[in-house]
Amino acid sequence: MLTLRQLVNRRLLTAFIMGAASGLPLLITITLMQAWAKDASINLAQIGFMSLVGLPYTLKFLWAPIFDRFSLPFLGRRRGWLFTTQLLLILSIWGMGLCQPAEANWGLPVFVGFAFLVTFFSASQDILIDAYRREDLTQAELGLGSSYYIYGYRLGMLAVSGGGLILADTLPWNIVFFIMGACLIPALITTVTSPEPRLTEIPPRTLRESVVEPFKEYFSRDQAWLMLSFILLYKVGDNMAAALTTPFYLEMGFSKTEVGAIVKLFGFWATMLGGFVGGLVLLKTGINRALWLFGFLQMASTAGFALLASRGHDMALLAGVVSFENLASGMGTAAFTAFMANLANKRFTATQYALLTSLMGVPRVILSSVTGVMATNLGWLSFFIFCTLIAIPGMLMLARFAPWSQSQPPATH
Repeated sequence: MLTLRQLVNRRLLTAFIMGAASGLPLLITITLMQAWAKDASINLAQIGFMSLVGLPYTLKFLWAPIFDRFSLPFLGRRRGWLFTTQLLLILSIWGMGLCQPAEANWGLPVFVGFAFLVTFFSASQDILIDAYRREDLTQAELGLGSSYYIYGYRLGMLAVSGGGLILADTLPWNIVFFIMGACLIPALITTVTSPEPRLTEIPPRTLRESVVEPFKEYFSRDQAWLMLSFILLYKVGDNMAAALTTPFYLEMGFSKTEVGAIVKLFGFWATMLGGFVGGLVLLKTGINRALWLFGFLQMASTAGFALLASRGHDMALLAGVVSFENLASGMGTAAFTAFMANLANKRFTATQYALLTSLMGVPRVILSSVTGVMATNLGWLSFFIFCTLIAIPGMLMLARFAPWSQSQPPATH
């Protein structure tokens, strides 16, 4: 029988708030940026290539060793850096809102430049939040804590994709971006008021130790490269499908208010339910079996976009697709995040976890940069069918790295 202390405590609530702080800026440089670009009459191929501003999410392991090695002279090893990156992230979002992408010459480049700053500081924040969560949660809380994190993450995304789009139909874009930036202030407060994690491992003493040793330790493991391939492939299908959902909805004839309302109402409750059910499934079945169950649900949710593409403007079907996608993708990410947390050595938490989550972001950034060209040439129906089928290789690799017969992956200390 689960107790209230197992389901609600300071560590889990912190994971939830930090999850919201991670999810919100991600969709600012996807959903809101795409919608504003669409309003500014930028073509679909250019919008697809704009996803390359998310490169910091896939390269963050390059500067993660700095956070393992050095500390700022306030708030501690993790919280000092976290507070600084969160403050700079807010300022970058506000800077993005001051741009005018429709202006000739420098309008679009400056807009994209600020979007790149947003992704850089957002990726840096993710490094630190992942490290803080791994060090703050107990081993027994990793699964549920990851579920709380994804729960908050999805709600942060919904605040942008739902509330942000609704606001954009009645307010100027610069005001919308100011509001979105201000939504990160509660995370700043949480960073200041939360305790610094207790060190259980000796941190790297030199920059060389923080750069070389994390990779040396990881790649000395059996099948390390194949494991990275699995991490790359597990969520490739739904990430590629999600890359163009905003222009897809608009091209199907839905207004920004219709999309925002459906995402906010149906997506919100699907995320609430998904977070609760996902956490319980992780506790009951273990991480490995949850990866199997949620992986098949992710494929089915991607196929839902293909169904919507074949039907066109159908509000009831849109509600069903949005709800199912939020439910399935959120649960899949929670299980996958808990799986990767087990792979990170606590001595090099920031660097190793950044390496793993960087690969997880490759489909969303690099592969998604060509989704605009693919959708233009294939058509929406064939594009979403392709996204459904490309998830199969990752599912096949589950038998090797997350066998059904073992409920949990081996822990790494």
